[in-house]
Amino acid sequence: MNKLFLQSGAILGLLGVAIGAFGAHAFAKMLEASGRTATFETAVKYQFYHALVLILIGLLFKEIPTKFMTYSGYCMLIGVLIFSGSLYIICFTGIKAFGAVAPIGGTLMIAGWGLLIYAVSRMT
Repeated sequence: MNKLFLQSGAILGLLGVAIGAFGAHAFAKMLEASGRTATFETAVKYQFYHALVLILIGLLFKEIPTKFMTYSGYCMLIGVLIFSGSLYIICFTGIKAFGAVAPIGGTLMIAGWGLLIYAVSRMT
């Protein structure tokens, strides 16, 4: 399980840097014209934060190999895919309806943090 979270975190980190660079350069004018620069930056920021957390969960899993760590990692991974993914879709398509999906991802990320707190607090 820790390998999945380590790899996912590394992939999300790599993509966060690449997508952020494209946003700052290749897509800058389009994002400014649509007024979505802040939305795009939020998506990249949350993706990157949670990439680092997934790596942390992958490393902590050796010390805390519980189902709560596993649930935390899955919530973080699925949450960031839904949250950041829906914001990217809004930025590139202009379909604002995806804004209703973002809170699902945010809720999953919050649950992931809560599960991480719970798993760590149960350590002996």
